[in-house]
Amino acid sequence: MELLHLRYFVAVAEELNFSAAARKLHMAASPLSQRVKDLEHELGNQLFDRSTHHVALTEAGAALLPIARDVLDRVGSIKWQLDQATKPARATVFVGMPAGIHPALRERVSLLAERVEERFEVKRWPGTTTDLVAAVKEGKLALTLARLPVQEASLDTLHVMSERLGAVVPADQFKGRESVKLADLTGLAYAKSPEEITPAYFEQLDRQLAELGIKKRIQLSNTGYQGTSEIVSSGLGFSVSMLDEGSAMRGYQLENMAVLPFEDFRAQLDTGLLWRRDRGDSGDLAEIVRAAREVFVEPLVK
Repeated sequence: MELLHLRYFVAVAEELNFSAAARKLHMAASPLSQRVKDLEHELGNQLFDRSTHHVALTEAGAALLPIARDVLDRVGSIKWQLDQATKPARATVFVGMPAGIHPALRERVSLLAERVEERFEVKRWPGTTTDLVAAVKEGKLALTLARLPVQEASLDTLHVMSERLGAVVPADQFKGRESVKLADLTGLAYAKSPEEITPAYFEQLDRQLAELGIKKRIQLSNTGYQGTSEIVSSGLGFSVSMLDEGSAMRGYQLENMAVLPFEDFRAQLDTGLLWRRDRGDSGDLAEIVRAAREVFVEPLVK
């Protein structure tokens, strides 16, 4: 049995969807399905009940899931445990930073670095929430800021910030307006940022907007946040972003763009600080986690 087989099984068990699990693993669904079948054959047990529109864990699959997670967590801890056994007096730790993190959060990360500078040298590492969370699970990063929600049983999450969201609209079409209603936006397409950079919350937001009457969509890919700004600036659609003028996301704003609060809809993006529970409770990160709880004791609200 290979560790990859267990990783594949856990991914499918968490998503209960082979296509979604394949995207998470950056592979095709067909070979993923075959690897799971190979694991079932080796174990002599069916792990999933499958149908065209339904995937569910069998009794054997449900029993295997905590065992597989434990094995993967133990393997993932090998590097940091080895580092702990051989590390110098002052260790270098990396903190993940997704795009568009508010400057106030950057200030708190800097404060955290000052608090622990005698024991740790804190470095920042960029990436998407998905990749940064995976890096924390694998022990490559000590902690990460991440856009919530994040569903990972092996990680602890500290809520550190809430940012109110508004509608990013073509300024010439909303001249003189200080706010918008959803009904004002039905003639525009909702410009969705590329899936590879979009926090999971925005998928929930997309479904909410659709249920509330916003039906048109423009799905971008391989453009970054700048592509969404181009769509809005050109008058082809609207997007949703942070209302606070101090947000780093304002750096993507172009001419003919305005960010207005919703009158009849509330949207909010939450950010958390995440770390592996086994490393934070009594492992090599216990000291920096204690300091982080003090620095981020009150969530910021913008």
